[in-house]
Amino acid sequence: MAHVTWTLRPRMLLVALCLLSAAPVSRAAGNLLLKEDDINEQAITNALVPHAGLPNEPAANEPADRTETLGIRYRDSPAMTDSSAAPSMAGSANLLITFTSNSAKLTHSARVALDKVARALKSNQLSPYRFRVEGHADPRGPAPANLKLSESRAEAVVAYLSEEGGVPASRLTPVGKGSAEPLNVQNPTAPENRRVTIVTVQP
Repeated sequence: MAHVTWTLRPRMLLVALCLLSAAPVSRAAGNLLLKEDDINEQAITNALVPHAGLPNEPAANEPADRTETLGIRYRDSPAMTDSSAAPSMAGSANLLITFTSNSAKLTHSARVALDKVARALKSNQLSPYRFRVEGHADPRGPAPANLKLSESRAEAVVAYLSEEGGVPASRLTPVGKGSAEPLNVQNPTAPENRRVTIVTVQP
């Protein structure tokens, strides 16, 4: 019997390692960042619907992409819980959507991704809610310029979602944050620090 236990143990360890490598990123590892090609209506809906549970820790991802980006903080959908046992948490998501360098002009791929975001915001699950669109910039450059750029990017996203995506402007509020709230503090110039965060506002 001892011999059987010894021979099975390496196999059990191998299976455990495979399961760990296939498992989704845990909350301790930080928020998931979705690139434009990974954005879809269901992911956005799951992220932005308010839910019961604890918020995730800030992400520390460092994508090797020099294109300027917009980030929408993404929160993994938690397991179903009794709403009376925990307060409802505002939904949010992190999407890496590109801007033209040092401007608020959305790239073609960004517009394609925001079309999907707009459809999600108009879905039955999200139509009761309003959303705060927070612009962010990395710390390079003067603080006033960073604040202005973050405001312009938030306004550009709101304008596109409203004018092209058909989301009522009354449901979207742009806010500039400048470089005061980096998502990646280990790498201040990381793409995710040049982002727009969309946060669900309770009706």
